[in-house]
Formats: sequence, structure tokens, C-alpha cells
Amino acid sequence: MPSSPSRELATFPNPAPGRDYHVHLEVPEFTCLCPLTGQPDFATLEIDYIPEASNLELKALKLYMWSFRDEGVFHEAVTNRILDDLVAACAPRFMRLTARWYVRGGIFTTVRAEHRQNGWTPQPRVELDPVAASNSIR
Repeated sequence: MPSSPSRELATFPNPAPGRDYHVHLEVPEFTCLCPLTGQPDFATLEIDYIPEASNLELKALKLYMWSFRDEGVFHEAVTNRILDDLVAACAPRFMRLTARWYVRGGIFTTVRAEHRQNGWTPQPRVELDPVAASNSIR
């Protein structure tokens, strides 16, 4: 097998460091183990971030996520640990990790954790009205 799980995260230089832009990543096959039963827990992880000097490299991210497959850990703990590791790797202006855990015992769990760089203020949100935009073209 050419690849194996790894806790090493890699980055590459931000191609547009003078601009706030949003990177959205989804990891639909995250797996770890329940620390009490040893049974697998499955989640979709959503990573949203505004990069500063570097961006996350995706192959390394995939191998990093794979490294949790055989680890027993609570949902809240692994969500916060992953956020801490991602922030340490790329030092973003902002990062949010949302972990949507599949049903276990009739309960869905969502854990959301955030990081904000000291002094960073987001730009005001711009809402575009697609109906108004299409009417103005005619």
C-alpha cells in the first residue's frame, strides 16, 4: 500500500495572503472508535477557514484523518484535538470545525469548535439577491 496513516500535517503558501477568502473542506468518511465499547463511530467533518500565510495540503489532511481510525476517543475530545492540530499547522485567521456524528443509540451529535486569530475581524457579509440580479440583466 503506497500510503499509511500519519499525524503529520503539511501546508503550502497562501496564494492570496492579502485577501480574506473562505476555504470549505468536507471529510465524509471520518472514523474513530468509541472509547467505551470499541465500536466504530462515523462522522462527516466540515472544515471552514480563512487562511493567513498557509493553506492545508489535502493529501496530508487525508492521511491525518485516517490516523484516527483505530483510536478510542469521545466526540468532543477528537473534534477539539483536530481543530487544535489544524490551527497549529496553518495558523489561520479563522477556522471552524463541525463534526456531524452519525446516529448512535438514537442520538445524533454535532460538535462545533472555532478558532479566531487575535485581532482578526471578519469582513462584512455581502448578500446577493439572485432574483434582483437576473431582473437587472434584462
